[in-house]
Amino acid sequence: MNENRIKALSGKDLRNILKMEDCIDSMGNAFAALYRREVDVPLRTAIDMEPDNGGALFMPVYSSSISRVGVKTVIINRDNPARGLPFIHAMVQIFDSSTGAPVALMDGEVITAMRTGAVSGLATKLLAKDNAKIAAIIGTGAQGETQLEGVCCVRDITTAYVFDLDIARAEDFAARMSKHLGIKVVVAQSSEQLTEADIICTSTSSTKPVFDDVYIKRGTHINGVGSYRPDMAEIPAQTLQRAKVVVDQRQGCLAEAGDLVQPIKEGIFSDEIIHGDLGEVVTGNIVAREDDEEVTVFKSVGIAVQDLVTADLALKLAESMGGGQEIIL
Repeated sequence: MNENRIKALSGKDLRNILKMEDCIDSMGNAFAALYRREVDVPLRTAIDMEPDNGGALFMPVYSSSISRVGVKTVIINRDNPARGLPFIHAMVQIFDSSTGAPVALMDGEVITAMRTGAVSGLATKLLAKDNAKIAAIIGTGAQGETQLEGVCCVRDITTAYVFDLDIARAEDFAARMSKHLGIKVVVAQSSEQLTEADIICTSTSSTKPVFDDVYIKRGTHINGVGSYRPDMAEIPAQTLQRAKVVVDQRQGCLAEAGDLVQPIKEGIFSDEIIHGDLGEVVTGNIVAREDDEEVTVFKSVGIAVQDLVTADLALKLAESMGGGQEIIL
């Protein structure tokens, strides 16, 4: 019987080898391939685990352009933070599509954080004003960290305001990210400070909008990455109504993004207002930002192709740099 030798990459391995700039470049390739229909991405399968106060997500993907099949499994438990455990646990499995052989197993939490930060970096590169200097981060979990990092890779950010209900966590985030990025990161004292922001990133699990449209100035770009279920929402409908809205994938967002699903159901927003998919912007098939007065919104629920290209990049880097461990199945 043949043995399968696969590469196992821990979260520490991934943090050592993955660089945000490279992930953003890979994300551009991913969305171009998605637009060209070189990727098969079914809608994720969700299981509600109510007795355990959690849920499970299964995200499959096949890419003919890189000959890879991937599956990300995410287990969510809302009681975990009180136990001192992560809110989510996740793993990514990669297979060679030409043979079916498994080739890699990776920590999914780092892959998720990096690819989500990278897609916001890509969207910001395409949709934010060239002279954007001030960022606002709403939500200071692992996603918030990579959101700010992704934005700083594509714009010359000088100051970032941090918003979180947990002030101690916000202060810790500000201290760490200021040191890591070499910019001024401060805990916001008032919602009015949003009026200074050129770029806003939301990465929360909120079920209602996390800011008021009155604080959004003309020319602002918003990345909304937290809500991934119809009952969740971060961006107010009033902002969507006056914005150029770009989504990661129309089918997924219209099925899962509460930011869109809820106002459409209420009749105050229409899917016809959506400007297009990110892949259309990447390939130049639709225009990006047209002037410095536009409000632009990028809404993402996350697509498995993002995980696949990030994991494939990590695998190639590990093979060239000697990272990770080989295990035999």
